[in-house]
Amino acid sequence: MKFRNGNKRKSIIPGFGLSFGVTITILSLVVLIPLCSLVVFASRLSPAEFLNIIMRPRVMASFWISLSTALAASLVNAVMGIILAWVLVRYEFPGKRFIDGIIELPFALPTAVAGISLTHLTTTNGWVGKVFYDLFGIRIAYSWLGITVALVFIGIPFVVRSIQPVLEKIDSQYEEAAMILGADSATTFRKVIFPEILPALISGFTLAFARCIGEYGSVVFIAGNTPYKTEIVPLLIMAELQEFDYAAATSIALAMLAIAFIILSANAILQSIASRRISGLN
Repeated sequence: MKFRNGNKRKSIIPGFGLSFGVTITILSLVVLIPLCSLVVFASRLSPAEFLNIIMRPRVMASFWISLSTALAASLVNAVMGIILAWVLVRYEFPGKRFIDGIIELPFALPTAVAGISLTHLTTTNGWVGKVFYDLFGIRIAYSWLGITVALVFIGIPFVVRSIQPVLEKIDSQYEEAAMILGADSATTFRKVIFPEILPALISGFTLAFARCIGEYGSVVFIAGNTPYKTEIVPLLIMAELQEFDYAAATSIALAMLAIAFIILSANAILQSIASRRISGLN
């Protein structure tokens, strides 16, 4: 960048060439090389062998369990995340800072600890699980529902932390103007606030979905790990590795990598579309 007198502005960080080189090197060592090694190892298999592994009934059942529970948990987190972010931004109450900090607990807490805690709470003898089993006959732990509960716990910070900064930046004058023009609270939220937070909501939902698909530590204890019923894909990969079937483990892992790439690509596309629509409305 140049000033009006023609002199170049000095950058605080080193030049573009050096910065770009360091960035690519770090990205390659941390992300690209490990992922490429996975692709290279899987390429030793023929397409028929790869499909034969992926299409096995046990593998397909595991993919269905992982994807369905991750989707259900992410949808719950999308609704809960909006409510939590709204309360934390728009209201003042005792203990607000504590609640705001505890939202990030799933990031800091070891996933195994979370899994053990949730399992103890949701078994038929646990505080929560006993109530649901005695009153409704619903088993939470060692079921599809138990996996979803664990994934809700893991994914909620992604949605809250994505929406919260956007809500903080929304000027309350827009809401006041909508109220003056006769809009009720629901219409104001739908027409004024929701379009503004939609890109952040899409981002938080997608990140939570991607995180939930690959979750292992907090799910392995509460799932029960029954093949065809509560066996998730990461656990199946570990089982294949323990049996020294590296080809099967790599193939399943590569399929998971492809799914994650598709999800993140869809996230970028949806955010771009939502941002353009908001720009057009403004």
